[in-house]
Amino acid sequence: MTDSIEININGRPYRVARGVTVAAAILQAGITSFFHSPGGEPRAPLCGMGVCYGCMVTIDGEKGVLACQTMCRKGMEVVTE
Repeated sequence: MTDSIEININGRPYRVARGVTVAAAILQAGITSFFHSPGGEPRAPLCGMGVCYGCMVTIDGEKGVLACQTMCRKGMEVVTE
């Protein structure tokens, strides 16, 4: 990755390509469960366009952010459930 940035996912640093969504970065990091439903089922992106809400994460302290609609920014802190 020649044009990459560093973000933190669950407290660990990751280098990602500039212009990638947070959802793509999380999946590239090998994380397949973004949060758990009230019934306890693991949830992950399904639609990739913000309709299913399966990609909600906490970004820089803001809860419930749609990772599929958010572009990575240098130094951002991402927390999956």
